[in-house]
Parts: sequence; structure tokens; C-alpha cells
Amino acid sequence: MNKSAQRFNQIADNFLKSEVHKASPSIDQLKKLLGDVRDKAICDVACGSGHLGLALAPHSLTSVDPSESMLANVEKLAATKGKSVKTVCAYAEDLPFESEQFDIVVTRLAAHHFTDIAVAIKEMKRVTKKGGTIAIIDLEGYEDKQVDQFNHELELLHDETHIKSYSYQEWLGLLTYAGLTIVEGFSDLSEKPGGISIKRWCEIASSGWEAEREIRAKLEQAPAHFLKTMGIEKREDDFYIPVRTAMFLLTK
Repeated sequence: MNKSAQRFNQIADNFLKSEVHKASPSIDQLKKLLGDVRDKAICDVACGSGHLGLALAPHSLTSVDPSESMLANVEKLAATKGKSVKTVCAYAEDLPFESEQFDIVVTRLAAHHFTDIAVAIKEMKRVTKKGGTIAIIDLEGYEDKQVDQFNHELELLHDETHIKSYSYQEWLGLLTYAGLTIVEGFSDLSEKPGGISIKRWCEIASSGWEAEREIRAKLEQAPAHFLKTMGIEKREDDFYIPVRTAMFLLTK
């Protein structure tokens, strides 16, 4: 079990209850893009608490995550919704399924933790049926290298297992290299319109007081154009971040 899986075993309940993870405009948008999926076999990769897969409500749902605690919460959540789900403990880079097993493969707010993003994309493509759909929603980095580095420093303080938030152009390169057809691509989305406070953001991730304090200090000292580019606002006694994401709808 890698460090990320160990960490998420400890904080799984936070993500089950997290307002950022439970619902978002990107989930609603993806549901509209996919249309009726009731007769589809869907695989939710690095599913966390399972909010995305269960929101799609397919006839057949397989939820995959390396954290046993996350998977236990997927089963709890499914039970409250009267849904059935198969849970599988595995990493995105090594999916234990036959090739071309699923109609649709999805992943949300997880790819920034993948240890080998190219291999993970290759695996998601492998288990998708020919002509099937892959949907990816994840934190989005920045084309401006200075802003991107600043964002990376904040993300590492927030979650030490964070690896990289890929920019929109980096995603295009990765997906094109994997041989996937990009049907739709969306940049600069927000998982929490109006923003989420640094306090709450750090509570969800159990970042700790020292990390929370350092994040605020960095934001206080940051150039104004950094905050404007990142959509971060200071209101009353805290900063609010939009949880910026990109979304891609792809076909194999």
C-alpha cells in the first residue's frame, strides 16, 4: 500500500461527507453529456467515497480504489441510495480487469495522485470497450509556470501525497499520446462555485494546523495577479478557493 492509500484510509470519512466531493457542477455536466447510462457497465477509477459513480446510477457499477476504508464507505453510500456496487481494491495503474470490459470508465478528483499518469490512462483505455467512453475530471494546473509552481506548493501543503495538477495543455498532450479521441474538453471549471474556505479545505484533507497556517501566509504574501489568475478571494477572515478543474470526455 502506498503512502496515498494509507493516508486516505485514515481520512475516508471526511471525503464521504465533503461538500466538494458529494456534488458539483462537473458531476451534473457529465451526467448530461453521458445521457442515459442505465444499461451501461461503468467503472469508477480511484473512486474515493464513490460519489461520481453512484450519481450516474448505471445498471452495473464497479468502484475501484486502493483504500479499503474508501471502499467501505462506497458500500455504505450505495446502501443509503438503494444501489448495488462491486468494489475492488486496486490502483489506477494496475486495474485487475479483462480488456474491453466496460462501456464507460470515469475518474474524478483523483488523477493528481496517480504515480504514473500515462500508465493510468493506458489502463483506463485498455478496460474500456472499443467505441466506449472515458471521462476524466481533475484539478487543473496553470500554463503560467510561476502560478503553477505556487499552486503546486499550496497543494503539497494541503495534501503531502499530491503529485501534480496537470494544465489543460498537458492533459491534451497526455490524452492524444494515449490515442484517445477528445470529444469534449472543458477548462477552468469550479467544483465549488463561490469557493471553499481554506479552513474547510484543510479540514477535509486533515492537513493540520501548521499547514493551514502556512497556506494562509503564502496567500497573504502572493502577488495579486496570482490570486486573480487562480480565482482565490479573501472574504472577511479567510481565503476562498474555487477548486479549479478540467474535464474531458473521450472515446476509445
